[in-house]
Amino acid sequence: MKINLIVVFLSLSLGKTFAQINESDISKFQIRASLTGNYQQGNVEVLNIKTKIDITVKPIKKFVFKTQNSSLYQSFYEKKADNDIFSRNYLYYNPEKKVYPFAIAYISSNYRRKIDHRYFVGGGATWQIINKENYVLKLSSSTVYETTKFKNTSYNDLEYDGSNTINTWRGTLYVGGWCYFLEKHLRFFYDAYWQPAFNNRNNYRNQLDLGADFPIYKGLSFNTVFAYTHENIVISNIKQNDKILTFGLSYNFKTK
Repeated sequence: MKINLIVVFLSLSLGKTFAQINESDISKFQIRASLTGNYQQGNVEVLNIKTKIDITVKPIKKFVFKTQNSSLYQSFYEKKADNDIFSRNYLYYNPEKKVYPFAIAYISSNYRRKIDHRYFVGGGATWQIINKENYVLKLSSSTVYETTKFKNTSYNDLEYDGSNTINTWRGTLYVGGWCYFLEKHLRFFYDAYWQPAFNNRNNYRNQLDLGADFPIYKGLSFNTVFAYTHENIVISNIKQNDKILTFGLSYNFKTK
């Protein structure tokens, strides 16, 4: 039987949530979960499955825990192209303030870049420049200690050749937010970060996400997201840049 294209999309949000969950929201619990995928068979065989879940919870007064988790699996003609996980976890203190501190723990893997695993831990502070119903803008900086284990020992920078593990201290500069236009018929959201290593100016990475939501009916929206990532230190013969454009449907449900 020939299957041309099957697309599966499920997105559910509880609490006052948007493309990003706002840790400064007064809600005690927020969750946003999504599942997207497609399967094509015939002239082209493609399987793509992507999941994402973001949660914030206030375990005790003045503290907020936020976790952002996602996975990506892709194959072409039964040959695996991606099999990645991503988990970023924060503990905030007094996030309703204009400036507030946080601790961060992060773990990920990247099949395409031949990264077996990467994790870092550290801390920093966020400056809540604007936090209004229709406009949010935040700037944060942090310092982290990072360990990355690769599946090879040959890099595009000879300094790291011979070892499959790179350990380094990094700084992070992050900006993110969203804003509404056309009487809330269009919402534009964005976030970007830059992470340089302290011991080598050539060891840095950056990422940019740009997206838009177009409301359709009572919380149902069409959305599109463009993501660009650059990693300056990579395994030999691995490209430094990745770009992806995705689009689909999302559904937001709010509770007070």
